[in-house]
Amino acid sequence: MDAQLRSLKERIVAAHHAGTPLRLHGNRTKDFYGASLHGELLDTRGHSGIVDYEPSELVLTARCGTSLEEIATTLSKHGQFLAFEPPAFGGDPTIGGIVAAGLSGPRRAQVGAVRDFVLGTTLLAADGELLRFGGQVMKNVAGFDVSRLLCGSLGILGLITEVSIKVLPLPKQEVTLRLPMSAPEALAAFNGWRGQPLPISAGSWTEGITTVRLSGAPAALAAARARIGGEPVADTEAAAWWESLRNQTHPFFTSAGALWRLSVPATTLLMAIPGPSVVEWNGALRWHVTDLPPAEVRRLATAAGGSAMQWRGAPEGAMFHPLSPAVLAIHRKLKDRFDPRGIFNPGRLVADL
Repeated sequence: MDAQLRSLKERIVAAHHAGTPLRLHGNRTKDFYGASLHGELLDTRGHSGIVDYEPSELVLTARCGTSLEEIATTLSKHGQFLAFEPPAFGGDPTIGGIVAAGLSGPRRAQVGAVRDFVLGTTLLAADGELLRFGGQVMKNVAGFDVSRLLCGSLGILGLITEVSIKVLPLPKQEVTLRLPMSAPEALAAFNGWRGQPLPISAGSWTEGITTVRLSGAPAALAAARARIGGEPVADTEAAAWWESLRNQTHPFFTSAGALWRLSVPATTLLMAIPGPSVVEWNGALRWHVTDLPPAEVRRLATAAGGSAMQWRGAPEGAMFHPLSPAVLAIHRKLKDRFDPRGIFNPGRLVADL
């Protein structure tokens, strides 16, 4: 055990015995995300570095404090990348924070979410025990579900000290197309395209314009362009567009009012939510800036079989969609098992956990 990991272990064990809450953080790019921020700061950035990377195996293992920039730079030298496009929100997040937050970018609709790429994790529990789940190769899936469980847990179960993650080759070619459409037309188009063998790696709609990114071999892109139509977007402008959605620098995300993030089945029709909106993930992710009462927004999302998160403007503890009693009971059992004294990020994911 190296000195940095030993120091983290000693802090955690001492906090566990004293019942002292700890607030885990890396580069603090997601301090806004979660129900509350309480406890003594425990900085994970000292435990950093890429532990293992074999490009031919498409797997990278890194310590929790390793920055996204370091990982992206290393991967790009070998023509590879983190395909789920983790958002950085103007900073340089750590891989531990990326996994703990479980957020993905525009390409999530094609390749999957963070949890679909995590092959193995090491968790430093409250009692100082290092728990290892999964492995470093894609065929080794022992304990894989526990590694996936940590994705989006916001650190309430323990400190993720190391992650093995699947990477992918960069696409051979990409092109972005734009088509004028109403919101209902865009949703219908996304659903129609999804049933066809099209290399769509991202799709969005806002202000009467549908934007589609195609990724793959040149021949496949040429055939898809002929089928979809639309006008091609210059590479620099296209990259800026997808980055503005990934990192929320688009002006929509600074609009005055409550900002809602709705995750719904992609086949969901346009919902009666007044105000400006952005559609992502080919229809499965809907952003709304609206004055509609929170209870009504959540009712609409629930009726569609999805959930609604008040991304901005929520009262303390009311950001996330309320959990059902059964799901909340599972969360409590997991918290009791991994962190019985409740020292890790108390209240960050669920108000009283």
